Amino acid sequence: MNTSGSIVRQDGEGERLWFAGGGIHIWKASTKETGGAFLLFEDLLTRGKATPLHTHPNADEMLYVLEGEILVHIAGAEHRVGPRGLAVALRGIPHAFMVTSEAARVLCFETPGNAEAFYRGASEPTSSESDVSKPPDFARVGESAARNGGIEIIGPPPFHLA
Repeated sequence: MNTSGSIVRQDGEGERLWFAGGGIHIWKASTKETGGAFLLFEDLLTRGKATPLHTHPNADEMLYVLEGEILVHIAGAEHRVGPRGLAVALRGIPHAFMVTSEAARVLCFETPGNAEAFYRGASEPTSSESDVSKPPDFARVGESAARNGGIEIIGPPPFHLA
């Protein structure tokens, strides 16, 4: 809830969207609510979900792992990030991530929040937790990136796990 310039949301609260890149976003703070200063959403993910290699040309992105583990590729190096771990990709730095545990919950914070139109353009409302395992639609992700900006997709996921 946003009242008098404040936002208070409890565990599980927030707008729920299935993201075409895979997983479910639970929006904790939108750019409308923060005056564009930042966006914040919880990302519910399953093993193997991977992002393409990309940058946010005009925003810094922080990924805070609440549960599970992700493999993060930032500026050509890979790092495993587990519970209560943090990965930061400053604006313009190429990065990607992949879920290596059965499931993961990751808090995504971007400042400023200029990529929100991208995320929303590649999403649809959901009320089902089972949507977390729907297959990704990367064509839709690419179309939203081209149409809405906030992200530049550089290439496919850079991970080569045996």
